[in-house]
Amino acid sequence: MKNASMTQRLQVMLFVALVIASIAVAFYAFGFQLRIVGDPGFHARFDEVALFSTMHVVGGGLCLGLGGFQFSKRLRTKHLDLHRNMGRVYLILVLIGGCGSLVLAPRAGGGLVAKLGFGMLAAVWLFSALQAYLAVLRKDIASHRAWMMRNFSLTFAAVTLRIYLGMFAALDVAFDDAYQSVA
Repeated sequence: MKNASMTQRLQVMLFVALVIASIAVAFYAFGFQLRIVGDPGFHARFDEVALFSTMHVVGGGLCLGLGGFQFSKRLRTKHLDLHRNMGRVYLILVLIGGCGSLVLAPRAGGGLVAKLGFGMLAAVWLFSALQAYLAVLRKDIASHRAWMMRNFSLTFAAVTLRIYLGMFAALDVAFDDAYQSVA
């Protein structure tokens, strides 16, 4: 019984960490869009396709802020309608963010590797959202859950990208080299 209690506490702590990290990067995304943070070179590339940049940043940022809550068992069991409505909004945001991402990917810094990496990430992000949606329409909840876990893992790539870049910076690796490796 003691191990089950510790496992449950660990799961709660990991869930809280996931939500906090997601919300932190979402705020960073909005700060980037408002020019509060971010490299001027990135801003310039994003300005070339301002609409798609906004779609990517706002769609992806809101997905990060919203998505983690969808994994709450309490939300799914006690507030199923809220879970469904949040899920619909989340999938619409993936569509918006993913379409913006597809346009931005060919403009990514870091060379061909980064362009292909971000382009594939955008395509798989959209594909996994579609699969999750189709599964829930079929009432195949197990597949829906699996596809949504995959999808949010891809959404969470925005968080891990920044963690890895921070680790590379701490190791004094040049940003361009780190960015290409992470992408």
